[in-house]
Amino acid sequence: MQQGRTATAVSSPSQPLLAHRLFVILGFAALAYALLAGLRTVTDWDLGWQLATGRWVAQHHQVPSTEVFSYTAQGQPWEYPVASGLLFYLVYLAGNYALLSVLGAAACVSTIALLLRRGSWVTATLAILAIPRIALRTTPRAEIFTVVLFAAFLSLLWQQYETGRARLWLLPLMMMAWVNLHLGLTAGLGLIAGYVLLECLEMVWPNHRRSAIDRLRRAWPWFLATLSAMLVNPWGWRVFATALHLMAPMTAHSQQIREWAPTKLNWITSIFGLSLRSPDTFVVLLLVVAIAVPVALIRRQLGAAVWLCGATFLGIRAQRLQVLFSIVVVIVAGSVLTSALASLQHKIEDARLPSILATGACCFIVLLVCVWSGDMVTNRAYMGRTDLASFGTGLGWWFPEGGAAFIERENMPGQIFNSYSEGGYITWRLGPKYRDYIDGRGDPFGEELFLRNIVLMGTPPDSAGWQREAERYDINTIIVPLGRYQALEQFPVLRQFCDGETWRPVYLDEVSAVFLRRRPETESIIQRLQINCFTTPVPAILPTGNDSKAFNQWANAAAVLHLLGRNSEALVATTKALAIFPESAYVHHTRANLLAEAGDLRGAEQQYLLAAALEPNAATWSALAPLYHREGKLTSEIDAWEHAIERLPSPDSALLSLGYADLEAHRPREALNAFERAVASQPPPVATSGNNSFLANVAHGRALAWSALGDLQHAISFQEETVRLAPDRFDDWTYLANLYEQAGRFEDARKAREHTTANQLP
Repeated sequence: MQQGRTATAVSSPSQPLLAHRLFVILGFAALAYALLAGLRTVTDWDLGWQLATGRWVAQHHQVPSTEVFSYTAQGQPWEYPVASGLLFYLVYLAGNYALLSVLGAAACVSTIALLLRRGSWVTATLAILAIPRIALRTTPRAEIFTVVLFAAFLSLLWQQYETGRARLWLLPLMMMAWVNLHLGLTAGLGLIAGYVLLECLEMVWPNHRRSAIDRLRRAWPWFLATLSAMLVNPWGWRVFATALHLMAPMTAHSQQIREWAPTKLNWITSIFGLSLRSPDTFVVLLLVVAIAVPVALIRRQLGAAVWLCGATFLGIRAQRLQVLFSIVVVIVAGSVLTSALASLQHKIEDARLPSILATGACCFIVLLVCVWSGDMVTNRAYMGRTDLASFGTGLGWWFPEGGAAFIERENMPGQIFNSYSEGGYITWRLGPKYRDYIDGRGDPFGEELFLRNIVLMGTPPDSAGWQREAERYDINTIIVPLGRYQALEQFPVLRQFCDGETWRPVYLDEVSAVFLRRRPETESIIQRLQINCFTTPVPAILPTGNDSKAFNQWANAAAVLHLLGRNSEALVATTKALAIFPESAYVHHTRANLLAEAGDLRGAEQQYLLAAALEPNAATWSALAPLYHREGKLTSEIDAWEHAIERLPSPDSALLSLGYADLEAHRPREALNAFERAVASQPPPVATSGNNSFLANVAHGRALAWSALGDLQHAISFQEETVRLAPDRFDDWTYLANLYEQAGRFEDARKAREHTTANQLP
């Protein structure tokens, strides 16, 4: 009786021995590449609170029932598995951060080994393409268990589909571990549901129906056992609801945290993603799906096609899910393409041709693996892109270790305010003595506190908002990370804090700052410890050598010095950083900003273009556009805004600027199109601030465009909307009065000018 639709043992090369040798070569290359890609410094924000969880459980010999780490979410229920944190804590005790890095590498290698378990040379090729995405999600954090277990689940289920003889008794055992390690166990349930769907789709074909029914009959007892195994946890049946709740990101989180944001795809990003030297593996695997789905449909593998389409949808829906998408593509698309190539080879008259092509492809792939591995070992892959990691072991450069050590050494008074991103590290590094304000768990704190944290990070220190928050929670110390990625841009008020009176700077280095609240109880500490941000050495310790550590110190120093207005020092820091690694798009971008502020527009333009060539991101093109505007290059400005819009997840502001650039270039119809797209691309109101001002600017732009087209009726209508949304803007009332006069509506023009006069009064 036929047990499955494909046989993965069959390969496209004409000789089975050659196929086996190619699989061995590519499999070895994949495992070696996975080891190098996974061996990276500890960078994940969530690891800190997970380590702290393990420490708490080890010290108290129980699972917490309510929140134990923060002072803002006291009394909230504890809903997170603790086994992963306990494991991380034991690993840390055995080998510090270095052994945690090794654990991450082991998880990456294990995942690839599971994908290769029953694969072919085609599967090995796809596994190599997926490694960067998998390595990114197997850094030490609880999610690594979901990645490894998802690969194990899928490997077993696909084996059951193909042969009907998989060891499904392993599923409930793995689920017992999964439910206590990470709440990503919902992915395992999704795989089981997907398998049932797969077999149901097989029943569409009469000659496959009996085999599908037989496989389901053998599988369903183990599926029920797997569901029952989920109950082996401290919360019992409530884990179902908790998992569904916590694995669905909150609205605010999905808008502010990159890993929960959807993937933006277009021709420009896709073409750049197909670069041989630095490919975007998600784009490459999407291309594989585009080939594998039609092949599966032609070969009547409807279930495989549905699986690939479903995984693609999830990968596009949230960047965090791209790792699961990659695993599905390796196993499912690998199986589909392997069987298709095996069939195709029999139709080729020259029996040597498939072997020659397969051998050539194998050599080319091994060469690429060598290049990519070399880029990782030399840190080119990390220094040349937006990445918090470096090759090797230990704690990553991003964390505010210096600031935390200062707080501990000087016994700074609590409570401590921290940002969302560094909260987990603060919980681990300074707890249990100090509690955190917020951390990466998100759920105990709620969206309100999450958004308030973001707002406060961008609010001047002497504001009423800071005063209310400090008094509400008795906050006396603030620590902020200043790393050039995902930190400094979230704290644009560094200079104001350094100049402020309510909060005084007491510590500053190239990746962190500490501020102390001025009050009678802290005045003596301030007098003893306060610093001058505008003269304090940055970097705090002068780098020696020309390695990635020195590069990161200089690159971060340049960004911090620039924000502080110490531009001449910042320019020197960029020179030092580029001397170590001249291909850093970020440092060239920073240097361009400095040159633009110094009035060297030509030099700034050259640096921006160089940064765009190295890494064509939205930030560089968004900076180029206003530079072109200053130079009077309207065509180049419009082109720059178009490039930025292609790469921005929420391009509403860029589209608004594009519309006004089109107006200056006497392109009113193009401007109207840009304004329409700007309104359509606005994020939901929960994340939108200053919405009326934005809409008023759009309405005014539309009024200008319709006026240029000679349609006074539409122009007046939109200008009336402008003053309704922003009634205090003098120029808008003046322009509305002029439009009324052009239309012969003199009484309305008089009333508009009365508003103008009223707005001029002090």
